[in-house]
Amino acid sequence: MSAEVPVAATSSAPAPSRAASSRLTRWLTYWPYVVGFLGMFVVWHVVATRIFVSVLFPPPLPVLAKAAELIASGELLVNIWASLQRILLGFALGSLIGVFVGLLVGSFVTVRRLLDPVVETLRFIPAVAMITVAVIWFGIGELSKVFIILYGTVFIVIVSTAAGVASIPVNKPRAALSLGASRLQLFVFVTLPATVPHILTGMRIAMANAFTTIVAAELVAANQGIGTLLWQSRLYMEVDTVFVVLLTLAVLGFVVDRLFRWAIFTFAHHFSPVA
Repeated sequence: MSAEVPVAATSSAPAPSRAASSRLTRWLTYWPYVVGFLGMFVVWHVVATRIFVSVLFPPPLPVLAKAAELIASGELLVNIWASLQRILLGFALGSLIGVFVGLLVGSFVTVRRLLDPVVETLRFIPAVAMITVAVIWFGIGELSKVFIILYGTVFIVIVSTAAGVASIPVNKPRAALSLGASRLQLFVFVTLPATVPHILTGMRIAMANAFTTIVAAELVAANQGIGTLLWQSRLYMEVDTVFVVLLTLAVLGFVVDRLFRWAIFTFAHHFSPVA
């Protein structure tokens, strides 16, 4: 009688190789990020200790030690949370308004002719220049900072959304209408999906702009926030803390952008404009 080979043994044999292949794939995906960050810190260390040796340009290790101290005391986390709240609220409101107005501007010629001069005029006034106006209108409370973020977000999203609507080939809506689609169906199944990549791209750009704007706003009028910590550090010449704030902004920006990309791939992967 011939011996029978157990089915379970043969079917489970490829599992370790698949797991190893999956780990290798993940490593090949993320190793450039690791090398890039390590390379940045190495260059920083070499420049600070060999080329430009000065108390005004500390190397990374003292800066990281100061960051650990601020995290342990809770000071850094409190300021980060204060800034993130303002950014997220202003960004969400600005994006909603920008998408709505951008769809109107891109879809209707009359609306475009009415609003285009307004948008193209106001969007060239930097959000930083509106800080004084915001403080005069809303005081030094949270509303002024949220308004500044909203102002810096809304015009970027309007322009990108309107450009997305304008880029839709004429044959697509004509084909939908010829097949009996209503105006609502045309908007939901043709216009909106074709515009999503441009909307998401505009929102990513607006998010980066929001970080720049919030620091400037908090430098002028705020009791807490990343910008406030930066300003106080400058007043007392705490150079290590200044670089901690700069490093925090860089890390926060990278993390928020990665989360934004993850959200795009997770909830709108069919329309994702990024790779």
